[in-house]
Amino acid sequence: MITPLVPCSPTLVQAFCDVAQSISRSAEMNNPKRGVALSIAIGTVIAAVLFLVVNHLRKGSRRVPQPTVTVGVPTPSAGDLQRMEQVRETIRRVMSEKGIPSVTVAVARDGKILWEEGFGWADREKMTPATPETMYSLASISKPITATGFMRLVEMRKVNLDKPANEYLGIGQIRGLAADPSKATVRRVLSHTAGLPRHVQFFYSNESNRPPSMEETIARYGVIIYPPGGAYEYSNLGFGILDHIISRISGQEFNDYMRTKVFAPLGLVHTSVNIGPGLEPFVAQRYDSQLRPIPFYTFDHVGASAIYSSAHDLVRFGMFHLKQHLADQQAILNDSTLDEMHQEVTTIQPNLGYALGWYTHSDHGYQFVAHTGGMPGVSTMLALVPSENLAVVVLTNTKTDSSKIRQAVIAFALPKYGEALAKEGSQPEAKPQPFTPTAALLGSWVGTVQTWQGKLPITMVFKPDGDIHVKLGDNFESILSDISFRNDILTGSFASSIPTPDANLYRSDIDLKLWLRDGKLQGELSAVTSTDPEHYALSSYADLTKKASSN
Repeated sequence: MITPLVPCSPTLVQAFCDVAQSISRSAEMNNPKRGVALSIAIGTVIAAVLFLVVNHLRKGSRRVPQPTVTVGVPTPSAGDLQRMEQVRETIRRVMSEKGIPSVTVAVARDGKILWEEGFGWADREKMTPATPETMYSLASISKPITATGFMRLVEMRKVNLDKPANEYLGIGQIRGLAADPSKATVRRVLSHTAGLPRHVQFFYSNESNRPPSMEETIARYGVIIYPPGGAYEYSNLGFGILDHIISRISGQEFNDYMRTKVFAPLGLVHTSVNIGPGLEPFVAQRYDSQLRPIPFYTFDHVGASAIYSSAHDLVRFGMFHLKQHLADQQAILNDSTLDEMHQEVTTIQPNLGYALGWYTHSDHGYQFVAHTGGMPGVSTMLALVPSENLAVVVLTNTKTDSSKIRQAVIAFALPKYGEALAKEGSQPEAKPQPFTPTAALLGSWVGTVQTWQGKLPITMVFKPDGDIHVKLGDNFESILSDISFRNDILTGSFASSIPTPDANLYRSDIDLKLWLRDGKLQGELSAVTSTDPEHYALSSYADLTKKASSN
């Protein structure tokens, strides 16, 4: 273990104070007046040093301390050490460029952890350095972990993947507006193909708004907006429904179930749903883009987003999914179940699909089973390469583009991947093409938006020049921006509002996602907060029909 070399850590300050007090007491015993003067002088120096350090941190300094390092067995070769140092340089450079408070990485292969290392501050205000045991908010990496817990119930035959999710729910039932809700099976919920909306709700500890019951959330927003099995639609609500089913079927609170049935048997001692009792000292503070601490927040989709874990624990979770059968881990799932979880259920786009709680994708010659996470104060990655028995973890405590760090760490473990990346070079971003409406879209469309409180009228007019005019309820007419129309799916955003109480707590705009099929535009309109920090994306079902031409 290499301890961080910092200009002034809390431990160092305390030691300095202890020595200073000893010197001043000694001087005071020999010469009281001189001792008092010396005490004042030393106190002034200490105060000045502390002021400079704290002020330096609070001004948003981008400098980071030397990392805490834990390198596992086997001892890295000279070549590995050299490449490891190159990755460290990349990590420090990206941290400095993007203002990332901390990064922690872990790499494991063939049942052994090869490298674990923390960079920067887990908590800038407390001057707590990041280590491999630092617990980070995982965001959507919670999904494969929740799915792992859920599959225990499947193995025990308490849940059937191909039964409707509603069979395992209570008062709050999934409603079918775009299709029959019985087609929203558990398997489809696990693979984001049940037709459920995206759904996001953050509840901050410094605000009065608190999460509703899961029954209430499902009753309000558990709506089929796309035909189940017909389209991939990433849904946090779906995984909130799964954690609710876990609680109902197991008879345990979700956090207790995950602690006793997943975390403890796998030896994940620094992993919990939200922040478990006694784990507070290990938790990385989440920071916004200005490096300001973000108050603690939770969700009404806990199974989708609320798990915390350390890089050390998370890479061991990855090793379990690679079927590496560590001596201190229980086999909580059969190998065949793990294989099923990694089997692609739906194709999102070429080389990218979704399985049961995991993304599947091919990248520079390798097949990955992986998940990432991103939300206020969070950017995370867990990537598995089954053919190489490889697990890679990258965790940070601010929301930023950490792709260069992720690629560098993967390239350390897979040199051929790094060679392919280098050969490819940086690719220019594709410029968005101007929207040109098809004949099927041109003209006026009318319909309704179904909120949990009632219906609102909506009209859309597609102009030949590409403009789309939208009027929702009593709001002023707006022009749709950021328009995309691909694979018969129209997306964009416009200035308006949805008049339900929960969607009007903060200033928001409307994100639109409609599927053109059978002569209709159907899908979701989401009230998305446009303020910082983010608060919600709350969806309502939209159904529009084209008006007959007057010509």
